[in-house]
Amino acid sequence: MIKKIKLYADLIKFEHTIFAIPFVLAAVFIVEKGLPSWDKIFWIIVAAVAGRTAGMAFNRFFDLPFDKLNPRTKDWASASGAVKAGEILALAIVSSGVLVFAAYQLNKLAFYLSPVAIALLIIYPLGKRWTNFVHLILGAVYFIIPIAVSIALEGRVEISTVFLGLGMAFWVAGFDIFYALQDIEFDRKMGIHSIPARFGVKKAILFARIFHILTFIFLLLTGYFAGLGLIYYIGLLILTGALIYEHSLIKENDLSKINVAFFTINGYISILYMVFVILDVYLKITL
Repeated sequence: MIKKIKLYADLIKFEHTIFAIPFVLAAVFIVEKGLPSWDKIFWIIVAAVAGRTAGMAFNRFFDLPFDKLNPRTKDWASASGAVKAGEILALAIVSSGVLVFAAYQLNKLAFYLSPVAIALLIIYPLGKRWTNFVHLILGAVYFIIPIAVSIALEGRVEISTVFLGLGMAFWVAGFDIFYALQDIEFDRKMGIHSIPARFGVKKAILFARIFHILTFIFLLLTGYFAGLGLIYYIGLLILTGALIYEHSLIKENDLSKINVAFFTINGYISILYMVFVILDVYLKITL
């Protein structure tokens, strides 16, 4: 049983939930200007974890034919057969159900809009079959996260969460381009679409830089429309420094540090953002 749980955790890369959850909590504090009731926090986190689990499971299910052939992924739990295709699909469906149920616990509008999130989770893995800009579909998934938080807490969309969503969207799309650099030759061979496969390494890195510049701009606007203060902007400068460092690790003729940039640095960025948002909000409350 424990071995099976470990296989499922490996399948969905559960530890990488750290990319999304800190931004979810940051959005909570931006909308509420503090901490809402614990039951809302609980169901928002349940929805976020369920959504990410569903997204990873759909991704592994639809990518199964490619993952079995890709030297980088052929030993994954899904590609090796350690977790069966039916089990992966079942996990995706059950997680989607949990997402819908969690949305229902929050409010009716969140419940009615939850299928939109599920649709995007399905479109993303299919998108690489027909568009080079598939990274922006993944960005769209993250775009709706803070908006969903606003709907869950207030029953409406607060303007600051739109800019936070745009910041998250381009942040994720940018580092998804970096991740796709690992499979550029395989993707070209198999006809899988991505910015690196279509435009090459040099231009792909340029796309990622542009996306992350947009991230900075939209997070700046988030702070303005959310009425955040100096602590937030200091944090944003530190976060931007981390992004610059991430880009310094990725070079056209040396892609050996992609995993460090993708997994480690991005994890720090999301946590940093959450910490500085919370510090800024609480400083305003206590003064």
